[in-house]
Amino acid sequence: MDERIQVYETKMKKTLESLERDYISIRAGRANPHVLDKLVVDYYGTPTPIQQVGNITVPEARVILIQPWESKLIKAIEKEIMASDIGITPSNDGKAIRLVFPELTEERRKELAKDVKKKGEAAKVAVRNIRRDANDALKKWSKAKEISEDEADDLEKAVQKLTDKFITEVDKAVDTKTKEVLTV
Repeated sequence: MDERIQVYETKMKKTLESLERDYISIRAGRANPHVLDKLVVDYYGTPTPIQQVGNITVPEARVILIQPWESKLIKAIEKEIMASDIGITPSNDGKAIRLVFPELTEERRKELAKDVKKKGEAAKVAVRNIRRDANDALKKWSKAKEISEDEADDLEKAVQKLTDKFITEVDKAVDTKTKEVLTV
């Protein structure tokens, strides 16, 4: 591939990666321990992430189990979870804390699917904008006689192939995430 259009391929790749990162944050009814990433508790006078004061496991698809190394931390962890925006009430048995994620309603699943499609459309628009930028650069180079017209046509076809490839990748990502969200 021509190094002059490789820059645009890299931009398209980054657009796809950004979409996939966005999709990780969409909860599809499964427990994800990353919801606790921002929570900290007071551990001997030091604000410490919950992951560093106990074991966090996912014993079932919709349950997170937090087992603090010191039982006196249970109240502090519970208090932090209640104060957070997770929206789940913790329950404890004196040794561990359970977070049970409710099953998503059909309506909520459809909303999430719409959101997935909207993010996918935004990614496709971004890919097409990158194609437009590449084609503008090719026209500029052709006008300045940096490349011949035949070379410009070949490069334009290569850019279109790249665009088609990444649009297909975005569609696959949208389909996969939509199926995941709609699966009960």
